[in-house]
Amino acid sequence: MRILLASLLALTATSALAQEGGPPVNSPPPLTLAAAKKLPPKWEATTREIFKTAVEIPTVAGRPGENLKLANYLASKLRAAGWAESDIHVLPYQSTPTNKTAALIARWSAAGTPRARPILIIAHMDVVEALPSDWTTDPFELVEKDGYFYGRGTGDDKGGVVPSMVALMKLRAEGFRPNRDIVLLYTGDEETQGKGAELGATEWRKWTDAEFVLNADAGGGAFSRDGRAVGFSIQTAEKTFQSYYFRVRNPGGHSSKPRADNAIYDLADALKKLQNHRFQPMLNETTRAYFSARAQQEGNSPLGQAMRRWLANPNDGQAADIIEGSSHEVGRTRTRCVATMLKGGHADNALPQLAEATVNCRIFPGIEPTLVQAELQRLVGPQVEITPYSDPGRPTPVSPLRPDVVSAYTRAVHARFPNAPIIPEMSTGATDGLEFRARGMPVYGVDGQWGVSPDDERAHGKDERIPVQSLWDNVLHWEMMVKDLAGS
Repeated sequence: MRILLASLLALTATSALAQEGGPPVNSPPPLTLAAAKKLPPKWEATTREIFKTAVEIPTVAGRPGENLKLANYLASKLRAAGWAESDIHVLPYQSTPTNKTAALIARWSAAGTPRARPILIIAHMDVVEALPSDWTTDPFELVEKDGYFYGRGTGDDKGGVVPSMVALMKLRAEGFRPNRDIVLLYTGDEETQGKGAELGATEWRKWTDAEFVLNADAGGGAFSRDGRAVGFSIQTAEKTFQSYYFRVRNPGGHSSKPRADNAIYDLADALKKLQNHRFQPMLNETTRAYFSARAQQEGNSPLGQAMRRWLANPNDGQAADIIEGSSHEVGRTRTRCVATMLKGGHADNALPQLAEATVNCRIFPGIEPTLVQAELQRLVGPQVEITPYSDPGRPTPVSPLRPDVVSAYTRAVHARFPNAPIIPEMSTGATDGLEFRARGMPVYGVDGQWGVSPDDERAHGKDERIPVQSLWDNVLHWEMMVKDLAGS
């Protein structure tokens, strides 16, 4: 889920940059294309071919065999590029009882004795369903038009899979000799269950174990409509996904004789308490760096002033509440829980015996879901049963801002966009990276894809697209990063 790029795009939409940036764009602004570096013709053709094939394989949950087909296709390209059969693993797996999918793991071994532990690069091959009737173009046909590539997955996340893989193929063809192993893991169910990432961090760890993980499904940059850079994010933290069921039970009875207590009313009272509740504001290394950068962008606006107040005094809850009240910053200052589904009663002429709500929480990194459950229980009282979803969330630590990774990402971005701010960020959503963070492997969202706000904020939506130049730039971005982090 390419939520970080979308987050930066959303920021642009609410910023002064966007308001000054002009009308919606149908082609990338000239400033974003200025001084663009070109891929050699051979590698542009290779990237285009692989990207087209990847987009046109509909790797959607419920379409059997499509992820396996893509995994086998990518594996064939790696074999042709020099990867040994023993270093490639196409791994079918059962994500859910109705979704059999596949993952791809490939290793490029160090030249000689490794000087450091491996790097793992992750992305996902699966995409969200798209209906042709909803789109202007066929979602599973790659269409190039007005400087854009259109198609489901162009951004999320075949636009991360293909550049990261082609960059390694290009480096290998040009004689690059890595000083450490480089491992690719492309999963087939990030958009649904995330079982591939869980297997990658556990059962498949014999192939995937690494010093750190580079996530091609996070990071990226945003530009205003007139082509000015808002920034590129580096993701170093993710909130924990955890749902709870709120249930109220009642003896019920005939609807002609209402009781003083009612399961639906009691549940409604509990949900109203939830609506008004705010968890304790918190800062970590990533969010402190993020809000420091955002405060500079906001200048002397009320939001910028609140950010500076909170950074100076983390106990200033009023300042944190002002920040949390921003439609862009919501969820960044604390744990948040929200009701997402509701059901109750069994007949229109009977008092309800059961009312139930699903409450989804995005928990601040490092906080145990049991502590959040206990706080919710205190909030709503003993008359409401609270039980966690059967697949409990796993708290994940914040990945430290490693100087080598931050420097490599910064150099790769600035090679193309010298003045773009680099902003550490905590994702309020989730990617495959959380499974690795939860098991002790630091993860960094460092993809180089970019888009224009708000026009290119289309992941999971109608007419998903990325600028054509963004695809070429991303290949060169990954090439430079790998050289920095695995070069002699």
